Amino acid sequence: MRALLQRVSEASVRVDGTIIGQCGPGLLILVCAMQGDSEADADRLAAKIAKLRIFTDEAGKMNRSILDTGGSALVISQFTLAADTSRGNRPGFSAAATPEVGHHLYEYFTAQIAANGIATQTGQFGADMKVSLINNGPVTIWMES
Repeated sequence: MRALLQRVSEASVRVDGTIIGQCGPGLLILVCAMQGDSEADADRLAAKIAKLRIFTDEAGKMNRSILDTGGSALVISQFTLAADTSRGNRPGFSAAATPEVGHHLYEYFTAQIAANGIATQTGQFGADMKVSLINNGPVTIWMES
């Protein structure tokens, strides 16, 4: 699985003009299931994200996790994280999991983030979503399981 984390002051997602999920302060997590991924990959990625120390402590150092800060998460499915841009000018997405597997692993991953004790909201798998955020830092981290 691939994830792009953005430390945010706030984030929200709209579908058809209606906010369906929001968080802040905490993490906006864009996640993509790749071919060959499993629930074990989702477990490892969720556990790593929960413990990742990318929030500042009293000294201004990145020493605190989202669990330490009591932050929340907004998890958005983002199959375009599977983009292959190595040939031509049009990205290919053949490395992404099938929609059925991707949907299952997205839901499973989101449940694992919540099971780690993080207040979690989501977007809508496969929908045309409008995501708004205020990146705090900015801090943006790329992760793979």
